[in-house]
Amino acid sequence: MSGADEPEQQPRGVHNPHVVDLITEDPATREVVLVMIEERPWGTSEDQLRQLEAKFNAYLEYVLGGHMGKQYPDYAERSVRFQLDCAENLRSADQAFFTAMSNFAAGEGIRLMVRVMQRADS
Repeated sequence: MSGADEPEQQPRGVHNPHVVDLITEDPATREVVLVMIEERPWGTSEDQLRQLEAKFNAYLEYVLGGHMGKQYPDYAERSVRFQLDCAENLRSADQAFFTAMSNFAAGEGIRLMVRVMQRADS
């Protein structure tokens, strides 16, 4: 899995589980934040939730497998948050899926949150 600042530019987004879309730090919580970007409206693709699950699992492997700590030693002992930045709120039909992912992440000591991003043209 590639970090967001490596020279090879693979497309970012939930549809590509082979790249970390963005790694940043939340200055308020001091958490390392691994962002998953979903710019498509929910329900756009029948594979969308499967793609989200693959991205989530790749992020878990990146963190729990020690790859993030090797690539970013300053983050190795920090709390981690996965953040899904998306174009719109999750559909009610998808809440159980997201809750299951959130509960699994919490069991590994990782917080998972959703942030709805405002479009620049709205």
